[in-house]
Amino acid sequence: MKILIIGGNGTIGSKVTTHFSEKNELIIAGRKSGDIKVDISDSKSIKSMFEKTGQVDAIICIAGEAKWADFNDLTEEDYYIGLKSKLMGQVNLVRIGKNYLNQSGSITLSTGILADDPVVKTTSAAMVNGGIHSFVQAVALEIENGIRVNVVSLGMVEDAYEKYKDYFPGHNPIPMTKVVNAYIRSVRGKDNGEVIRIYD
Repeated sequence: MKILIIGGNGTIGSKVTTHFSEKNELIIAGRKSGDIKVDISDSKSIKSMFEKTGQVDAIICIAGEAKWADFNDLTEEDYYIGLKSKLMGQVNLVRIGKNYLNQSGSITLSTGILADDPVVKTTSAAMVNGGIHSFVQAVALEIENGIRVNVVSLGMVEDAYEKYKDYFPGHNPIPMTKVVNAYIRSVRGKDNGEVIRIYD
């Protein structure tokens, strides 16, 4: 398979990349590193990326940002960070990327536990994650050409535990093998319109 992984060099992306690199042709895209540079908050950048990749069999996105801050400190512009990057960035990957997917290809987006179990300082991030969940469930009803669209929603992952443990008191870190398996399920399985939750 020819697989495009956006964010394939990050904490989660590097583990997913390692797995899929064994038997597939990979193209890694990212804002700062990779085979191709892309800013998913810019639809023109997304279009340019796909013009370089050509047709692919699967798209995996493990990228996108949102502002973490106390609710009283969040400005309207702060909300737009997540709306433009993590939400519309992934929506545009589906909207534009479907034209570069081979028959029966798949698209896997990424969110997290905040959609269902938010913690403090995550009003914006939780909102964005929930929006992506609803988008995936709805777009699966209409997308054509046998394309499947799913989203992997993760809890706090093992490899990021030290960085984020103070934000998630009492949460158990998710083993990276479970993380990778969620992406395998989306790419290799038959799920469509699924929120693949890995929270424990």
